[in-house]
Amino acid sequence: MRTSSWSPDRLRAGGAPLRPIVRRLGMDDRSSSRVRVVDAALRCIARCGLRKTTVDDVAREAGISRATLYRLFPGGKDAVVRAVVETETARLFSDLGAAMGEATDLEALLVAGIVAAARRFSAHAALAYLLAHEPGTVLPCLAFSGMDRVLAAARSFAAPFLGRWLEPHDAARAAEWATRIVVSYLACPREGTDLTDPVTVRHLVATFVVPGVQAIAMHEAG
Repeated sequence: MRTSSWSPDRLRAGGAPLRPIVRRLGMDDRSSSRVRVVDAALRCIARCGLRKTTVDDVAREAGISRATLYRLFPGGKDAVVRAVVETETARLFSDLGAAMGEATDLEALLVAGIVAAARRFSAHAALAYLLAHEPGTVLPCLAFSGMDRVLAAARSFAAPFLGRWLEPHDAARAAEWATRIVVSYLACPREGTDLTDPVTVRHLVATFVVPGVQAIAMHEAG
């Protein structure tokens, strides 16, 4: 195994920044209508939460009939909620890909990813409402098997980016550490720690994340 080093000359594919392939939402009439419903559901949840939001509320907010909503989402409210999660995950990964694809070293990559994620979560009105008023709808997704799924998704997404400098096992570990930092910030914000601030995040990454990954990689290589 190679020792881990994060100088720019370790970039793969000729050193060019990764350009993420973004799957665009709303490319046809049906998908456009589905995204319209998803965005309407997000506005409803931001106003009154998930429990009180009904199919009628979402249809009214989207400017469509109840029957049309059920044609788009035969499963009703549960299907709409699943679509909200899937769409917001795609949007998050799109933001992260755009930010991380420009990085020229590992530290910058981790900083860009953490800051982009924190900024998106901080500005997410529906998520903020749920964390404040219905934490039971969110926190189970960040514990036990739910957290395992979050970490698996993060590792899968981040691997092509982190793999420019790290072996696969080390890339998975770095992705997991960065994800745990963001989730911890999301679930239990700490006064004085602002993950939307690149300076704060750069200090955190340089002090804890990069040295930790480097030390373990060197130990395993030895």
